[in-house]
Amino acid sequence: MSAFKLISTSGEQTIDVAPGRRIVVGRAATSDVPIYDPTISRRHAEVALANGGVQVKDLGSSNGTFVNGARVTETVAGSGDVVTFGKVAFRVREVTPPHAQPAVDAGASTFGTSPPPGATIVRNMPAEAELIKEKVARPSGASHLKVAGESAEERQARKLSLLLDISKELSKQQEVDKLLEKVVDITFQVMAVDRVSILMVEGETAELVPRISKNRLGDVGGQRHVPQSIARRAVTERLAILTDNAAADERFKGKSILMQSVRSAMCTPLMGSEGKVLGIIYVDNLTATNSFNDEDLEFLIAFSGIAAVAIENGQLTDRVRREAVVLSNFQRYFSPNLIQTIADQQGSGKLKGEKKPVVIFFSDIRGFTSMSETMVPDDIANLLTEYFTEMVEIVFAHGGTLDKFMGDAIMALWGAPITSGDDPDKAMQAALDMMRVLGELNKKWAEQGKREVKIGIGINFGEVFAGNIGSDQRLEYTVIGDAVNVASRLCSKAGPGEIVISEPFYKALKKPPKVEASEPLALKNKAQPVPAYRVKL
Repeated sequence: MSAFKLISTSGEQTIDVAPGRRIVVGRAATSDVPIYDPTISRRHAEVALANGGVQVKDLGSSNGTFVNGARVTETVAGSGDVVTFGKVAFRVREVTPPHAQPAVDAGASTFGTSPPPGATIVRNMPAEAELIKEKVARPSGASHLKVAGESAEERQARKLSLLLDISKELSKQQEVDKLLEKVVDITFQVMAVDRVSILMVEGETAELVPRISKNRLGDVGGQRHVPQSIARRAVTERLAILTDNAAADERFKGKSILMQSVRSAMCTPLMGSEGKVLGIIYVDNLTATNSFNDEDLEFLIAFSGIAAVAIENGQLTDRVRREAVVLSNFQRYFSPNLIQTIADQQGSGKLKGEKKPVVIFFSDIRGFTSMSETMVPDDIANLLTEYFTEMVEIVFAHGGTLDKFMGDAIMALWGAPITSGDDPDKAMQAALDMMRVLGELNKKWAEQGKREVKIGIGINFGEVFAGNIGSDQRLEYTVIGDAVNVASRLCSKAGPGEIVISEPFYKALKKPPKVEASEPLALKNKAQPVPAYRVKL
C-alpha cells in the first residue's frame, strides 16, 4: 500500500497518514493534529490510509469538509486532490517509500529555501497556543536545561516540577517591570545561555520594544542585540524558532546577526489570551554552534506560556490599579457616567490638554460673608456641606463636571472632558433644578430655625483651554480662557435667586427658556459691552 501525506497549501503543516491509524483533525489541543483556525471545529474530521489515497470523514463539523471544493461526509481523496477543513486547505501527496527515496532528497527543504550548511531538513510542526515550532534539525549537543535525571522519565518529571515551581514563583509578582526581571533571572537559573532578552509589543503600531536584556554576568543593557529578522518572524508568524548556526541560516539574513556574533539562538512569542502576541523571549549563545536541541525549544515554549499568563495578569493588575487611581482622583469632580470613560484613557489618570467649546457655570451664595459672621463655625460647615451635596448631585445628574469649590461658590463645566450634543441644555436644566431644590432646602431650614440661603448663577459658552493645570505636586483638571472670566462676571451680576446667561450660551440652547434682556456687561479688553439675558423663573 502506498503512503500518503496531507500538506497545507500554505506549507506550514503536514499530516502524515500512517497505516492502521485513524487521525482526528480539529481545533482542540487534544486532537491528533491540532489546527488552530476559527473555521475548524474541535473535532472536525478524521483521516486514514485507504487503497489509492486517503479516506476523509467529516465528524459533524460546523463549517464542513471539502474535497476539490465539494462538501463531503466521507470519501477517498487521491494524490493531487485538495482536502479543505473549514477554510484550511491541504493537498494530498503520495510519498515514495523511504528505501526508494533518492539520497539527494535528504537535503531538501520543505521551508522553500536552500537549507543551511549541515542541515538535513527544515520542518514545521504544530505547538500549543497557535505557535508553530520551527527548528533546523541537525546534530546538536546535550540539552542546556539545568535538569538532572538518570532516565528520560525522571528528567521529564523534574521538568514538569520545575515548570510548576516557576509558575508559583511568577504568580507572587504582579508588577510588570519586576515580573519581566524575574522571568529573565529564572531563564538564567534553568538554562545555560549567554544572553536573555524580552521585547514587548506596544502601541497601536504593535512595535516591538526592548524591555529588559541581561547577559550571564548579570549586566543589563545590550537591548539592541536581538536580531530583528528573528524577532519579526517570531511575532508575525507566531513561530517558536531554534537556529543552531544563525550566521549560516538562510532564513535570517539580517546584519545584526553577524554584528552580534550570534551562533545559536531560540526565540518564542509570549502568547496571551485570544491569540494575542504580548512580546517575545529571546535567548542565545555566542560561543558555539549546535548549542540547543529540541528539548530546549520545547521547554522554552512551555516556560514562555507560563510567563505570558503572568505578564498578562500583571498588565491587568496595572490597569486596575491605574483605574483605581483615576477613580480616586476624579470621582469627586466627575459624574459617575464619565468616570469610566476617563479611566479607559491611556496614562495614569491624566487628561490631555485641548482647546474646545465648553459651558462654564458659576453659582454663588448671596450675602454669605455677612451671614457667616453671625454663625458658629460648625453651623457654617454643616450648612455648606448640605448645600454643596445637593448642588453637586444636580451637576452630576445632568452630566456636568465639578471644576472646583471657591469658598461658597461652585464652578462647573459641561463639554469637558467629554462632549455631548446637548451640553448647554443640560447646564440650563441643572441651573433651574438648583433653584428648585434650594427652595425646598430653605423650607426645611426655616422649620429648623435656620436662615434662608439665596444664590446667583451665571452661565457662558465659549472656547477655552481644558486640561491638567498645576505643579508636579498637584494637578487639577480645569479650564482657562476669556470665556471663564465672562461666566464669572455673569454670576457676579446675578442677584439673589437669578440666573444670568450670555448671548453665545442662549444661542447654543436647543430648548431656550423665556428670558429678558439684562444690562450688557462692560468687560476689560472688550470694545463693546457683552449682551446678557436674565432667565424668567
